[in-house]
Amino acid sequence: MFDAFLNSFKIPELRNKILYTLAFLGIYRLGTFIVIPYVDAQSALAYFGRTTGAFSGIFGFMNMFTGGAFQRVSIFSLGIMPYISASIILQLLTAVIPALEKLAKEGETGRKKITQYSRYATVAVSAVQGTGLIIFLENVPSTDFGSIVVHPGWTFRLIGILTAITGTTFLMWLGEQITERGIGNGVSLLIFAGIVADIPRAIMNTTQVVRAGTIDLITLSVVLVVLCAVVGVVVILQLGRRKIPVSYAKQVRGRKVYGGQNTHIPLKVDYSGVIAVIFASAILMLPIQLFQFLGKNDPQSLFTKLALLMNFHNGAWLGTIIFVTLIIFFCYFYTAVTFNPKDLAENLQKYGGFVPGRRPGDATAQYIEYVLTRVTFAGAVFVAVISVLPVYLIRAAHVPFYFGGTSLLIVVGVALDTMQQLESHLLMRHYEGFLRKGRLRGRYT
Repeated sequence: MFDAFLNSFKIPELRNKILYTLAFLGIYRLGTFIVIPYVDAQSALAYFGRTTGAFSGIFGFMNMFTGGAFQRVSIFSLGIMPYISASIILQLLTAVIPALEKLAKEGETGRKKITQYSRYATVAVSAVQGTGLIIFLENVPSTDFGSIVVHPGWTFRLIGILTAITGTTFLMWLGEQITERGIGNGVSLLIFAGIVADIPRAIMNTTQVVRAGTIDLITLSVVLVVLCAVVGVVVILQLGRRKIPVSYAKQVRGRKVYGGQNTHIPLKVDYSGVIAVIFASAILMLPIQLFQFLGKNDPQSLFTKLALLMNFHNGAWLGTIIFVTLIIFFCYFYTAVTFNPKDLAENLQKYGGFVPGRRPGDATAQYIEYVLTRVTFAGAVFVAVISVLPVYLIRAAHVPFYFGGTSLLIVVGVALDTMQQLESHLLMRHYEGFLRKGRLRGRYT
């Protein structure tokens, strides 16, 4: 792997992509420390940095996806989640509105138009969330360092909302630049960078707690073993394939014989990758944020109780059920958007291929869809269990860091996708890739 990493810098095009990506991620991390005007940074850290209290789980959930920007009340406090929420809304509308569906089938021109709509929707979503955040900050009670907002009023509200919208819009631009000029997966890499940046602090907190004797080494060892096992399962899940055998009939053209080969269709166990988890988290964060802001820091408020009830990171059963349901839904939804069994069956029939025991055409399409549905269900259940189970284990063991199944799925999934993209560049130029000539990938097929 180290040799493959060095080889990546021997290819000028790939080296530039990596350097562009690192530069954009550096800009993102720098922006997470720039505080919104009229906000006292020490008071914000004192309030949002609490490890106990009614709101710690909710704030930790939002803080994880913003790379600590929410806790610092920085210009990137909303993170990239409004853009993800807007993309989800556009994808759902494309499936139900004929005009958008027609636009999506117009090729590159149609995709650019839908992307433009997503940008407009991102501004609208960030405006709503930014307004809620600014109103919430004004109603936060004073801490030992004073009030979070130094000069409350309409000046702060207008500047704060405009800053939140601008920050999210800039992150949207950064993600698109990483996708176009970097190594790809721009939005996922921004979330990945935010989660990974919190690991050193989590390790330090855990070390301090172990030294204090709050957690014994046996309990901590069990948690670490489970986390390592989750990483292994995620790798197997991302690389797993269900093979459908395909045969090609022999065709005689002149004096040459074509076809007569046997191959297979590799169906992914989970086509959505980390997208389903990110989408589910984005959708679940919307009502949590809304109820949290409407609750105005009052633990007795109905809205605050609803926010706590929907936050599965606090062990809330309602939030767990909703989160699991959303993950399964988006696994199926993303698979339906990216994979069309009917088109695949038509292409097989066009080139003389067939699935043994199945008639070409509709019968083959129905069989592929049947297998795909079962495989996707297994993958969706695995993703849901991996996302939820470590959270409850960490809470039961009282481990003082916020690094559960959702974050593990995102980190491992994005890392695998990035490695595979780098590997494709290396293999095209006859270098050995990260996965050692495909042996690791083939092990789970």
